[in-house]
Amino acid sequence: MTAARAPDAAVALPAAVSFWAAFRYWLKLGFISFGGPAGQIAIMHQELVERRRWISERRFLHALNYCMVLPGPEATQLATYIGWLMHGVWGGIAAGVLFVLPSLFILIALSWIYMAFHELPAVAGVLYGVKPAVTAIVAFAAYRIGSRALKNATLWLLAAAAFIAIFAFNVRFPYIVLGAAFAGFIGGRLAPATFRVGGAHAGTSAHVGPALIDDDTPSPAHARFKWSRVMSHALIGTLLWAGVEGLLLLLYGWHGVLTQMGWFFTKAALVTFGGAYAVLPYVYQASVEQHQWITATQMIDGLALGETTPGPLIMVVAFVGFVGAWTAELFGAQSLAAAGIAGAAVATFFTFLPSFLFILLGAPTVERTRGDIKFTAPLTGITAAVVGVILNLAVFFAYHVLWPESFAGDFEWFALLIGVAALVALWHFKINVIPVIAGAAAAGLFYVFLLRPLAG
Repeated sequence: MTAARAPDAAVALPAAVSFWAAFRYWLKLGFISFGGPAGQIAIMHQELVERRRWISERRFLHALNYCMVLPGPEATQLATYIGWLMHGVWGGIAAGVLFVLPSLFILIALSWIYMAFHELPAVAGVLYGVKPAVTAIVAFAAYRIGSRALKNATLWLLAAAAFIAIFAFNVRFPYIVLGAAFAGFIGGRLAPATFRVGGAHAGTSAHVGPALIDDDTPSPAHARFKWSRVMSHALIGTLLWAGVEGLLLLLYGWHGVLTQMGWFFTKAALVTFGGAYAVLPYVYQASVEQHQWITATQMIDGLALGETTPGPLIMVVAFVGFVGAWTAELFGAQSLAAAGIAGAAVATFFTFLPSFLFILLGAPTVERTRGDIKFTAPLTGITAAVVGVILNLAVFFAYHVLWPESFAGDFEWFALLIGVAALVALWHFKINVIPVIAGAAAAGLFYVFLLRPLAG
């Protein structure tokens, strides 16, 4: 044992954690995981690495690096990875499902309130204030990711190219992802130093004592690579996907709303590189422009609701599914809520199923690997392009918030004030998202009930 580890001799190894003890923690995490991916990862790091010592810093970050390479919500996948490492397949499924399930129930309830009562003045006032705050949050996300990812002129150029492609030429998001990945693949070979940019969410480097899964702890038997295990997991995952999508096809036909949602959100799950903000333009293109499940205003409102609930931000897909199925009156005019619940469930199932498969199929290999430029350079290219895509999303939101009736209508100057105040709060004062959203909602109520009547 090295001298640096000597102080650990006085720190006892944590007691073994049962499946049900871990189950209770993952359930708790599902209700407190506010703050987006960075906040959720910070919560897990503080609890699992520093306080409970279930996993060491190095093993935690190694798992996180893999999850960042994958499409899909990295915080959900990180919870799934750690749950799998601790208790096998059922541990991973429990961790991932419980990370998502509370936010699904909360978002279904909020979506129902939104659809049933959105014309009430109080609800309209809250949404009036929250939408410019969400625009500020998206703009701040572009800044935050860009400041970390765009470390040289080449990456800035990739970000600018992505912005122009989606803003000026309406190029679909999957093509931007593929183009950026190819640029990173080539760049990693021609100029590896340019594409060797760190991306992990760093935690404290101080060693806090021995962990149950420590740096040198051998991988458990269930975490060792076996072709038979990989094939069985792939078969079960494929059968689950095909079974549900096939049932929807039989019940509603290929052009049915739920069938199309299942197909689309499967594709979306495979291109969500860079987190929820990056895939939102793709969700917008399909749900607003192509399928017309929801309107542009409803999309912004859905993101506002997603920002105020725990769990991964990509859960906004549940709102899209709920509103799309409700609007289509899938089960008739008397069963709108049931249709909405079905739409939310379908969107969530097809969005998250691939994330579980990525962990169960790939994690055994990752357990014995380390970073490689051939592996990370395409991710670096995608991350750079994502900055441009997110900036485009902020511009799109700003247009619809400040000119809700297009440029021919009135300019919402008070919405601009709320948005600027929210951006200052996030950027300069480092205030968390939830207080910013709450303050913006209060400002919206003030405007709707007091200021606008006086102006009118």
